[in-house]
Amino acid sequence: MNNPLAARFVRLAFWFMLGAAALASTDVHARLEAGSAQAMRELHGKHAEALANSPLKRPVVIDSAETDGGLQGDIYAVVDHPIDDVRRALERSAQWCDMLVLHINNRRCRAVRAPEGEKLTLAVVPRYDKPIEQAFELTFAHRVVHAARDYLQVELFAQEGPMGTSQYRVMLEAVPLGERQTFLHFAYAYDHNVIARLATMAYLATFGSDKVGFTVVGKTPEGRPDYIKGLRGLMERNAMRYFLALDAYLDGFSVPAPERADKRLDTWFRAVEQHPVQLHEVDLATYLAVKREDRQRDAAAR
Repeated sequence: MNNPLAARFVRLAFWFMLGAAALASTDVHARLEAGSAQAMRELHGKHAEALANSPLKRPVVIDSAETDGGLQGDIYAVVDHPIDDVRRALERSAQWCDMLVLHINNRRCRAVRAPEGEKLTLAVVPRYDKPIEQAFELTFAHRVVHAARDYLQVELFAQEGPMGTSQYRVMLEAVPLGERQTFLHFAYAYDHNVIARLATMAYLATFGSDKVGFTVVGKTPEGRPDYIKGLRGLMERNAMRYFLALDAYLDGFSVPAPERADKRLDTWFRAVEQHPVQLHEVDLATYLAVKREDRQRDAAAR
């Protein structure tokens, strides 16, 4: 992309796409901290009908909203994995790293233990075909809030981001549904300043005008679903990519350890391709080539 203004719009929009982000408002933060197994069971009951009739080819409900200071969203889903697998996937920052790099734009992730707790640094490129040298880095603090047998809550938080974004947070909570299923709730949001918001909206109105999310807001003149666009549509796309990353990571536990990395990559790509209108970017060979390059670079660095 040779147009400098277009390139800036893409960079700004990329950070709004980083849907595994944050909860920015104090009120929402308080609500999430008060989570419990009982509250999650009530949420499952509230969304049971929508989950059973989801048009997303799996029991998933996506909710997104613009706030005064940024964007926030929630994903509710039932996965065919026991809560013990969810716990082993998310209780450590290193496992989060392995999950997050399934996303095609996430090119590197480093987890470290510090005196104040675990942290992970995610390197993300604006487009999959950009070199790692052009990646932005965002460092999250990782914290296990609750880890009971019947309830798990984990959060990531980053105080600052680039290009007018801040207060990144991702929260996941989970409760078991019998022995083999788990009900999940992702909450995510972030703040942005006025300049960042206007620049991203300009990008979405021009270079990104064909991008849509999952919420159906009406019908097209041809009678097809008319999907939400703009900031919420952008958030929904990437939120779905990250949910599919978690589901693919959990699927990896079904095969021996040496086969898990390849299993997860294949599962993530094939799940993404079930939603070509929203999520298609590359073919399988290109995706695997990008990830193979990342593995080789990381192995050389170690």
